[in-house]
Amino acid sequence: MKINRLITRLPGRNLLAAAMAVAGMAAAPAVLAATSIEVWHALNSHNKDVFEDLVKQFNKDQKDVKVTLKSFDSLDAVEAELVKEAKGKNAPNLVQLDDHRSPDGVASRSYITPMHVLLAKYPIKNQQWYLSRSNSFARDEKGNLLAFPYMADIPVMFYNTEAFKTAGLTPTTPERSWEGLQGQLVTLANNGSRHCPLVTDQVVSMNLENLAAVNNQLYTSNNNGIGQKTNPAFLFDITYVRHLSLMISWVRSEIMVHPELSVQAAQRFADRECAVLISSSGNLGWFRKVKALDFGVSGLPYYPQVTKSPGNPFVGGSAFWAVHGRAAEQDKATAAFLGWLAEPKRAAQWYQETGFLPLTKDAYNLTLDDYYKHLGQWQPLVAVYSKDPSALNRGFRVRNYDKIKAMFNQRLNNALKGQEPATVMLKSASTEAGKLMQQR
Repeated sequence: MKINRLITRLPGRNLLAAAMAVAGMAAAPAVLAATSIEVWHALNSHNKDVFEDLVKQFNKDQKDVKVTLKSFDSLDAVEAELVKEAKGKNAPNLVQLDDHRSPDGVASRSYITPMHVLLAKYPIKNQQWYLSRSNSFARDEKGNLLAFPYMADIPVMFYNTEAFKTAGLTPTTPERSWEGLQGQLVTLANNGSRHCPLVTDQVVSMNLENLAAVNNQLYTSNNNGIGQKTNPAFLFDITYVRHLSLMISWVRSEIMVHPELSVQAAQRFADRECAVLISSSGNLGWFRKVKALDFGVSGLPYYPQVTKSPGNPFVGGSAFWAVHGRAAEQDKATAAFLGWLAEPKRAAQWYQETGFLPLTKDAYNLTLDDYYKHLGQWQPLVAVYSKDPSALNRGFRVRNYDKIKAMFNQRLNNALKGQEPATVMLKSASTEAGKLMQQR
């Protein structure tokens, strides 16, 4: 009634226009709200900033999807919260998880949707993943993608080139053999790096997992546990005994400080206190932003007595997993966000600013030579992962590996403190690992 009276009071020449305007208002569709999705992660401070900037850009570029983030202090904290909230209304759409060398087990959880299932329904256009399908990271036994491999990394050796120059070492790069590196560490300790010639936060990766891969050896029996129905056994032979004995002597002689977990070891390298750091490549972007830190990247050391040339470390890290049970429009929005992250420009930015392996082939191809100019061997270390790996380097599968790795870490730390001989530690740890595999 109010609308009709308003129209009748208008001058005759405006009557038709007013009526059409009111009709148009009635017929106009309501403005659709953006579909909201939530992403949980536990990125370090630098990589968190990079990711947040990308998300802000995504939210600005379009109005159909809005991404919100929730940050955790660790992947363990993410896992604990996910288990509690997985089937409730507070569950995320994407979550950063470590697959603990059992991606099929993660994918089989009732609250996880395998990535290849999500992307079959809502495809990402024009992408070619960088990591070979033969690489076991975030893939099932058939090579199907189970998670979005956004935080894939490899262990590398970072070295402070100024520390090498100060010590009078020429060239200013670390030796790739363990014996050669030992001599350099002694020189570094005696010439400017007394408090920290070498440190690592990759105790199990450096001394067990990739001692096998880099020396082109199997880590476990049964073809590294891939494609096998029975549990494998750990192959801790004389190479492991000699290596761990060497590491114990390094700690005792203080050319390697006792391993430090979390961010402490990387922070000491960033502060130019440590000359060499063995850590995740995912720290590379952080180090590039540190003023006055002149560093390079090299591959892990190997034993020439065991292999003529070093092999490639296992790909590790974490990935984004899709959570099951979200509304269809949210799944579609999730795929749209992942597709945006996979766009060449965005994927190249993520690779260059973090140090995680390239997400796509375009991300690698768009990265120019200038980026690699002062990063030592980083380019050839990355390039090999676009090719099919050997059976020794593609990865491994071990049931309950999260528990096993925690046990390995504790036992290695005890050995490095001199509390247990290498032979005893390796034998008993292998036996204990076998028992942990049997647990439900």
